[in-house]
Amino acid sequence: MDPQNKYARYTNEQLEILELVYNECPKPSSLRRQQLMKEAPILANIAPKQLKVWFQNRRCREKQRKETSRLHGLNSKLTALNKILVENNDHLAKQSTQLTLQKHTLRKHLYGDCSSQRPPMEASQVGGALAAGSSEIAGTSELPNIQHLSLDHGPVGLSALAEQSLADFLAKATGTAVDWIQLLGMKPGPDSFGIVAISHGCDGIAARALGLVALEATRIVEVLKDKTSWLWDCRRSDVIHICSSENGSTMEIMHTQLYAPTTLAPPRDFCTLRLTTSLEDGNLVVCERSISDAECLSYVPSTQYFVRAEMLTSGYLVRPCEGGSCIVHIIDHLDLKPSSVSEVLTRPLYRSSSLLAQRMTVKALRFLKHLAQEEIGEIVVGGGQQPSVLRSLSRRMARGFNDAVNGFPDDGWCTMGGDGLDNVAVSCNATINFSLSKFQSDRLSSLAGVLCAKASMLLQNVHPSYLIRFLRDHRSEWGCNMDFFQQDAASRSHGKRQAHVPLFHTAKEDFLEAVILEGHYSAEDGTILSREIYLLQLCSGIEDEDIDGCSQLIFAPVDANLSDDMPLLSSGFRVLPLCDDMDDIVKRQSDSEELRSGKRKNHKFARSILTIAFQFMYEVGTRDTVAEMARNYIRNVMDFVQRITLSLAASSLGSSSADAPFVSSKGASLIHQILQSYSVSHGVDIIPRNFTDKDAIVMLFWHYAAAIICCSLKATPEFVIANQAGLQMLETKIEELQTVSWERTIGYGLDSELAKLLREENGELPEGIAQTSKGKRVCYERGLVWRVDEQHLALMFVNWSFQAGI
Repeated sequence: MDPQNKYARYTNEQLEILELVYNECPKPSSLRRQQLMKEAPILANIAPKQLKVWFQNRRCREKQRKETSRLHGLNSKLTALNKILVENNDHLAKQSTQLTLQKHTLRKHLYGDCSSQRPPMEASQVGGALAAGSSEIAGTSELPNIQHLSLDHGPVGLSALAEQSLADFLAKATGTAVDWIQLLGMKPGPDSFGIVAISHGCDGIAARALGLVALEATRIVEVLKDKTSWLWDCRRSDVIHICSSENGSTMEIMHTQLYAPTTLAPPRDFCTLRLTTSLEDGNLVVCERSISDAECLSYVPSTQYFVRAEMLTSGYLVRPCEGGSCIVHIIDHLDLKPSSVSEVLTRPLYRSSSLLAQRMTVKALRFLKHLAQEEIGEIVVGGGQQPSVLRSLSRRMARGFNDAVNGFPDDGWCTMGGDGLDNVAVSCNATINFSLSKFQSDRLSSLAGVLCAKASMLLQNVHPSYLIRFLRDHRSEWGCNMDFFQQDAASRSHGKRQAHVPLFHTAKEDFLEAVILEGHYSAEDGTILSREIYLLQLCSGIEDEDIDGCSQLIFAPVDANLSDDMPLLSSGFRVLPLCDDMDDIVKRQSDSEELRSGKRKNHKFARSILTIAFQFMYEVGTRDTVAEMARNYIRNVMDFVQRITLSLAASSLGSSSADAPFVSSKGASLIHQILQSYSVSHGVDIIPRNFTDKDAIVMLFWHYAAAIICCSLKATPEFVIANQAGLQMLETKIEELQTVSWERTIGYGLDSELAKLLREENGELPEGIAQTSKGKRVCYERGLVWRVDEQHLALMFVNWSFQAGI
């Protein structure tokens, strides 16, 4: 029989009924199908064997249709990814050509004609030669200066700025305006994330992400423009002014506020011009850049709580592809004004393109991919909740923690007086309204407000993910109080157990879970009572040890019903790495080589900043009592974290502790005094208070990343002790340290500055140059000086390096 006529024996009415039966009950064993077959008299004259064959053929055709659709989608995806690889290869070829031309230009200026005796070039001449070489081929990247344009010209001025921003953005996204360095492990594949790169040698910090997203172009643009929905570090993003151009483009004046990630630095804000337009080839573009301070003041006046940062041309390029997917280019280019940070140790947070990539650029691309997975049903959600509901809870928790860390006065927060020790700050908020909440309704009438105790501390040689994972798995060991809403110092919880119930998860990023704490506690009258409380917990950056980014653990007490009107008083921990971009790139390359060779070593992780913030409710008349309890509670947690940090550092360093030299009891006491006096003078704890493990203290001092050198206070200072980095900076050994001359090394051009700082007990040295014991020059970015005791002075040099060519 002809295959095209194999169903000719069936009438049209019979085929329609069979289709309806199959669509409603595709399973052969369905009782409903058998009932429908019996209720269709028109099918009575068809043999059961023929019906069985028809249904089998129908299922085969359905499977074939699904497989064809899957292969078609996979082919479209691979085609788009191949397009990305081709474009990335072209971009790398342009960079290679540019570097080759720079090399030839530099060689020409350095050596010139062999017969001529040209003197060596100065550093400024080398820079000029490189700039000249770059400009010869980067003609499309060299953009005209538009500082003379002003918004006072109305739509004309806006259009001129917008057109220039568009050209600048396209040069960064698809051209060679920025020298991008691709992060290893980010090459695309059928199931990969995308390509991520960071800038090198440009103004400010910049990051780029490129990936394929299975969403419509207009939906992608709509999501990316709503920054507060996916960027947890964004406090607000308001449209101040809006207008349209003749070609249908939309121009907006935006005011954006970003939270500060730690208590050691103020938050940032931007006043920008944002352009949304469609190109001739059908691609959609959203580009944004800062406008001048004079023009900003007419729209958004600066506030004392924020540092006005600069957004260099950034944005999104969305290119529709076959099959409903889009290739998305994301560019973030910022100048966060790191010089405005008073604490020199936290400045790398505002100079790291790697950290910008993780906290903003990659965050945007992952959010888009997450939405695409939700739409096709790939996201597994626990607890019977909708993904959008749990995503909203995650955002509320993260924003609540950021609000607690920053404590903005316009949100009702005010700082309380301290107890003489500056390591813990306490602020209160009496404007939070709990009257509309059903949570803890029996105690609402007595609640007066919320207290937040917060602190930041410096960590050494511990990967952020290790520490956060340990804190998550060992909650009972850092003294988590069983009742966050009734803070009673007399009640102590015992025998606590915790159970984790996963709710919401995104691979290698964040996951939300419910934590059930079970145990019992002693009431005031001595009665042992059982208690069970629930926490909503958000974990970030603890599953991927190869990415040295931010890791955090945020939790908030909730009731069992997870009501929408419940208060989320977020508390927790955040660890931010303090590393330069080139150090991060070198480490990634080293890790990649070790993985290819089948070997993996424990690397010494440098410094990081831990921020702790806990929120406590207080009742009428108990604010001061709860504040004192909160300070002590945070200090106990900090002491525990320091002890755990030393243990984790010792395990990660492995046998490197054996490299530490033998130190006498007197030397160990001096080292302890050096570190303790640093905490007092600069407000950052390197070791926990009342910590007496001398071996651990010596190991921490020896492996500390910054160079620490201690000298005696004499007419001509003499070196007493130094850590490993300090000895490397001086190019000497521990047994030869006391023979090194002060005047020829650290005292090289420093006597006047040092004398001034000695009168002030402690201070900061500007960028300068010292010498090693062998006469080599050493450049350092910043130096910290503090008085250890009446006989000793300590110096710390941050980001030092040997001067090139010397």
